[in-house]
Amino acid sequence: MTTLDTSWDRYQKFFLANHKLGFSLDVSRMAFDDNFITTIKPKMRGAFDAMKALEAGAIANPDENRMVGHYWLRQATLAPDSLRTAIENTITQVKTFAKEIHTGKILTPAGKKFKTLLVIGIGGSALGPQFVADALGSSRDKMAVYFFDNTDPDGMQRVLDTLGTKQLAQTLVVVISKSGGTKETRNGMLVAQQAFAAASLDFACHAVAVTGDNSELDRTALSQKWITRFPMWDWVGGRTSVTSAVGLLPAALQGLDIQKLLDGAADMDKLTRKADLRENPAALLAAMWYSSGNGKGLRDMVILPYKDRLLLLSKYLQQLVMESIGKELDRAGQVVNQGIAVYGNKGATDQHAYVQQLRDGINNFFVTFIEVLTDDAAVGRRSAVTPATALEVEPDITCGDYLHGFFQGTRKALAESGRQSITITLEAVSPQTVGAIIALFERAVGLYAELININAYHQPGVEAGKKAAGTVIALQKKILTYLAQGGQGTCAHIAQELGMAQEVETVHHILRHLVANGRQGIQTEGRDILTRVYKKA
Repeated sequence: MTTLDTSWDRYQKFFLANHKLGFSLDVSRMAFDDNFITTIKPKMRGAFDAMKALEAGAIANPDENRMVGHYWLRQATLAPDSLRTAIENTITQVKTFAKEIHTGKILTPAGKKFKTLLVIGIGGSALGPQFVADALGSSRDKMAVYFFDNTDPDGMQRVLDTLGTKQLAQTLVVVISKSGGTKETRNGMLVAQQAFAAASLDFACHAVAVTGDNSELDRTALSQKWITRFPMWDWVGGRTSVTSAVGLLPAALQGLDIQKLLDGAADMDKLTRKADLRENPAALLAAMWYSSGNGKGLRDMVILPYKDRLLLLSKYLQQLVMESIGKELDRAGQVVNQGIAVYGNKGATDQHAYVQQLRDGINNFFVTFIEVLTDDAAVGRRSAVTPATALEVEPDITCGDYLHGFFQGTRKALAESGRQSITITLEAVSPQTVGAIIALFERAVGLYAELININAYHQPGVEAGKKAAGTVIALQKKILTYLAQGGQGTCAHIAQELGMAQEVETVHHILRHLVANGRQGIQTEGRDILTRVYKKA
């Protein structure tokens, strides 16, 4: 069993706090020594230099010859002159548009205020906005927010059923896609258009696009005369787009203070630019990831926020970390199969879920605890204490005290079993701290990628999956044509007839899905799933 030094002296030595941000970081319960801090410094200096070059406009994604500038989104003065004005103008445009929606300057075709927001996106175009919406939302929001974040028809129908025709009439739709050709988002848009048409509503008068200039979506929005369009730049990746119009527009429409979100991110950026490992929380995180996994991702990252509002943080970080770090090749073209698996739930729910394994099972992880000091539900505003916060469930003990006790108890129990952990403490959940935590992990990912010499800003695996899905859709069309022309047979026979014998399993899955959904009148003969005959009625 690994013995962890949990002394007060070590805690003081590896504790970093920033009062302006209401933030602190403790890495003392990770299994590293002073020698590691010394040996990692040369690598970290190289990472600092790389990040400085990145922010200066260096080509960070050579696959697509692109800069990576999500840091400029919250401090436009750092951006190249040609981009600075565009960033500043977009933030102003977002704020102005949200105000015009809230005040009724922009109304529905029926002359009523928009009350509900439907965001259609996938991946970073949904995860970031969802995290911010859930972390900072309240009953006082100016607009209720819903999401289409998948191409699951049942999931979309559930949202539409919740809205109903009456609420749909006062719903604003934001469609987010950089290329405009992302199929999941395109499908969600088509479903929404159909729902509006069925309710005798003009979708274009309810629709807003966030997309790249002259993209397929941009042209659609222009030709159909949507309400307006916001830019989505090719130098901002989806997983780092939450401080662009992708995240700012939904947040502003919801009624959140996006300037404070940007300020919190900018303040964290400033702190994490420090070229001093001991004074830079993002560098400390990256160093701990490197130490724990031996620079090879040998340990999983478990995210345990002890706050319901931060439940979606683990999902958001799954994409940010795993899509950025999970790479087959390093920059030299060598096969390295890098990655850090990320998962999590929330405290104290995890006490009754998987903490048992964390304490007593395989020791292949490190935990990142997120502690929030403020118990109230005022999202960081020290207003009147809520009844749930004030209630004493025992003399002098509140629900919040129990939550804090479970956090401390779990942290201690894991340390006693030699399980490593990091603790991030936020004074409150507020726009500033949410912005700060986003910027913290963005920078940590960038620094860690430099330490292990991989490109954090491309996603060849994602593109491969999209191409494979396109191949399946093309094969399905061939199958439907074959059956429509009178062809029939087992999945193996049909695959052979189509010259796709090597894809018989794919044909099998396509046919089962078509039959299960009553598509094109396809019927089956025979009880054996693998050998039954498919034909069109």
